[in-house]
Amino acid sequence: MPATKAQLDAARAQEQEAEAGDGYVLVPLAGHDGVTKDVRTLPAGKWRASALRCLNTGDIDGFMKSVLHEDDFDTFVDLDPDTEGFGKFTEDAARLSGGDLGKSSGRSRSGNGTRRS
Repeated sequence: MPATKAQLDAARAQEQEAEAGDGYVLVPLAGHDGVTKDVRTLPAGKWRASALRCLNTGDIDGFMKSVLHEDDFDTFVDLDPDTEGFGKFTEDAARLSGGDLGKSSGRSRSGNGTRRS
C-alpha cells in the first residue's frame, strides 16, 4: 500500500529534523526577490505563547527571532519576505513539523447552549 501524504510529510519532517539537529526543522523561506533559502525553525508545536503574542500583535521580527535558530535570523532579515512568503513559511513549518495551524483542538461553539421556547 503506498504511503499517504501525511506519512510522507512525517518522514520528511523526521529527516529534516535529523539534518537540522537540535530539535529544529528545515523550512524554505522565500525572499521578496524570489530567492529561497532553508532556515531552521522550531517545530510549530514548540512555538511559545510569547512568540504567538508577537505574531498576533504584528511583531513579525519578534516572532521570527523567537522561533528561528539564532544563526538563521540574519537570513530572514536579508531575505525580507513579503506577506505571501511569510504566510507560506508558517504553513510549511506547521506541515513539516506534523501540525496544522488552521486547526484548533479547542471546544467548538454550537447552538446547544441557548434554549428556544
